[in-house]
Amino acid sequence: MEHVIAEGLFAEPITAEQIAENVRENRACLTSHRVRHLRSCISLDGRRTICEYEAPDAEAVRTLGKQLGIHYERVWTATVIETGSREKETV
Repeated sequence: MEHVIAEGLFAEPITAEQIAENVRENRACLTSHRVRHLRSCISLDGRRTICEYEAPDAEAVRTLGKQLGIHYERVWTATVIETGSREKETV
């Protein structure tokens, strides 16, 4: 399985609650494409998202988006690089 990133751009702002609901409502579709939603980040204005998935490849996420009516600006496979603790560093 690959780590896949999908960038979305919305004309109307979207909320974190809408994203979570969308994932819950479409769990069967995700499963049928062998895609697992890991997490999403949303811009403060609600018009951009970055979604992280585990999937066979980027095309599986593109196909999923088309079926669900989600237009992703960009979709790509990525390598995850962990740099250490997620806690805020203090100087």
